[in-house]
Amino acid sequence: MSVPTADSARTSLEAVRTEIAKAVVGQDPAVTGLVVALLCRGHVLLEGVPGVAKTLLVRALAASLELDTKRVQFTPDLMPSDVTGSLIYDARTAEFSFQPGPVFTNLLLADEINRTPPKTQASLLEAMEERQVSVDGTPRMLPDPFLVAATQNPVEYEGTYPLPEAQLDRFLLKLTVPLPSRQDEIDVLTRHAEGFNPRDLEAAGLRPAAGPADLAAARAAVAKTTLSPEIAGYVVDICRATRESPSLSLGVSPRGSTALLATSRAWAWLTGRGYVTPDDVKALALPTLRHRIQLRPEAEMEGVTADSVIEAVLANVPVPR
Repeated sequence: MSVPTADSARTSLEAVRTEIAKAVVGQDPAVTGLVVALLCRGHVLLEGVPGVAKTLLVRALAASLELDTKRVQFTPDLMPSDVTGSLIYDARTAEFSFQPGPVFTNLLLADEINRTPPKTQASLLEAMEERQVSVDGTPRMLPDPFLVAATQNPVEYEGTYPLPEAQLDRFLLKLTVPLPSRQDEIDVLTRHAEGFNPRDLEAAGLRPAAGPADLAAARAAVAKTTLSPEIAGYVVDICRATRESPSLSLGVSPRGSTALLATSRAWAWLTGRGYVTPDDVKALALPTLRHRIQLRPEAEMEGVTADSVIEAVLANVPVPR
């Protein structure tokens, strides 16, 4: 079997978007964000009201990339071992054996991550960062690729455990999944009337368009994407400007600037270029930075949002020529 080239890998990943569109109407920015996260080995926070196809989006992505996927519904009584796995006593052999948890997959959908206590959140975030699970002192590597897509409901906060800033910073991107437009919603109803079953993606005609080999070739190509000193300075200037914003009590950390660099390179490569432009940085600034800043309470009361602060920063930071 031949190793995919960078160009063939890009073509395959573009075809992934077409395949996902067979199951999910609209939501192109979220699809692109998930592909960018896979290229950067990052994780994604999906925020949207219930019923906007967040689960279907992740399942469709997994099917179009021939990746394994699992889903965990986070609840207040979920234990860390329910996510990572645990040692089970086998009476026949009189020994303990490791039973892997749902985190041992390629795409893990962590549904409503803010509904589970900090201890369970921390166990997942450790697996995300270290890409391994340690049970009884033995480290066990997670598969590659490995992406966590964690969902949050932005309208109902009763009985939730909001992720602290340090843990939010572990997510590469925060993607908002909006309600569909009128025409998109009509398209959704039409598909359901024609017999579309969201639980049977194969019947919907969704086929694998790329695989792990394409993803590996794409990651290698992204790593060769050129970054000029001027663009590196532009990324740093944007992040430093957030630290000086009067609307914010917390600006973007250096981890945020490295994340913006990584996502900008992935986007540049996806759009067919071997170098990063200021437009690439601007295109990924909102999803990469919106969860890494903290608004002052008085700014929040005045209706200021994280997105509006970042947009103001982008408007004011000089763009390199």
